Amino acid sequence: MEDVAELVAEPQVDYTTQPKSQFLDDLENRLQQFKFRCINVSRALPKEYEAQHFARQLLRSSSSVTIDFRAIRRSRNQAEYVAKVDVALGALDEPVFWLETLAFTNVMPADRLHDLTSEGHQIATILSKSRKSVSD
Repeated sequence: MEDVAELVAEPQVDYTTQPKSQFLDDLENRLQQFKFRCINVSRALPKEYEAQHFARQLLRSSSSVTIDFRAIRRSRNQAEYVAKVDVALGALDEPVFWLETLAFTNVMPADRLHDLTSEGHQIATILSKSRKSVSD
């Protein structure tokens, strides 16, 4: 498996000097990587019923976040942007919940999920700050 640090590491970018489209491209890429990593977790889960139930929920919810983010990019105005970011934030909480559930129930060791769960929290923080900066 790839080094987890390489998957999470992001170069520090000062988006105040970058166009909004660059910020959105970078964030969409992070969400795509988050989704792909969730898919890999799902594939690695045991075949027991509860593990497969969690796997399906993780697949569905991590895919949903990426779709919700794409809707953000189509926002026609500031109010619509804020509303769609709120939807994406709510959707992002769900795969993080399922990752935490996998760790809590010992279906997968918490140390294997820590970096991915942390990435979900980091993306949520970025979206929250984006929402706040547009709202101010």
